[in-house]
Amino acid sequence: MSVEQASAQDTTAADEAHLKALVKYTSLSFNTPFPVCFGALIVDSQSGETLMRGRNAVARENDPSAHAELRTVRLACKKRKSYSLSGYTLYSTCEPCPMCMANALWAGLDRVVFGATIEDANQYCRQIQVPAAELARRSDMQCIVHGPVLRELCNTLFADPRMQAAFVTWGTRRVCR
Repeated sequence: MSVEQASAQDTTAADEAHLKALVKYTSLSFNTPFPVCFGALIVDSQSGETLMRGRNAVARENDPSAHAELRTVRLACKKRKSYSLSGYTLYSTCEPCPMCMANALWAGLDRVVFGATIEDANQYCRQIQVPAAELARRSDMQCIVHGPVLRELCNTLFADPRMQAAFVTWGTRRVCR
């Protein structure tokens, strides 16, 4: 079992640039009938060249598995005509849920870099409380899990009034007791 939890000083300027671009791309959904705060980006770990990006489409596709990370991995694999994404890094506006992190591991991604945490997302919608690094640690697959990076910026996606209105329609809004 091998996993590295990267530290804050391991964040590169490229990591921040990719996450900033991803936040901008994800926020474009706020002007659509299905706004989402979850976006994902896959880049070549060496060159930084973008392979694929995507957003959550659960509501739009009526598919509970249509999370941004899962959709982006699927599209990237199809584009490469390979089930392996070894040599690539996944960026996500939010820490991947267990389903998405497991998918990242099965795809062989080198790194996962995330912004907001599962705990942050849980303030707005239901979440499965298993950290991505823990899931990676329990696996026999190698993947560096790095985050939170630009947490405050990524949290602006959740706090946006258009996203707040969307959470009400999702029916998965967290109910505080």
